[in-house]
Amino acid sequence: MILGSLENTERYEVLNPLFKQAFEFVKNTDFSKFEDGKYDIDGTRLFVNINSLFGKDKKAAAIEVHQKYIDIQFPISGIEKMGWKPFNELQEVSSPYNEEKDIAFYADRPTAFTKVYPGQFVIFFPDDGHAPGIGEGAIRKAIIKVAVK
Repeated sequence: MILGSLENTERYEVLNPLFKQAFEFVKNTDFSKFEDGKYDIDGTRLFVNINSLFGKDKKAAAIEVHQKYIDIQFPISGIEKMGWKPFNELQEVSSPYNEEKDIAFYADRPTAFTKVYPGQFVIFFPDDGHAPGIGEGAIRKAIIKVAVK
């Protein structure tokens, strides 16, 4: 997991060949003009999901993991708390891996939490179990999906 500022993305752009394109898209897009939904950036290699949600309690947030995609998540509005636990420590599968949706859920509890504010981002790699959507009130967020391969 990486927590960073959208003002300093250059140091992270070298970690994946698609990160530079992803961060350029984020910095040059007015997300207020987007409805919730999925938007293509570079086919199945790079796309964004825009979601509006109502923040939930820590106990209601399930840990999820992905195998095919890296998540770059950032709040557009609202403050979102996200839980984290390393994949290799997850033990309680609550919903097995769905290859089509690239997601599995776990009943384990996160071992760490971080607040993410507009102007910040979190990168979750396939070895990062994460529990998003924790907070109070309305949260609008974008999730950039970056193909691992």
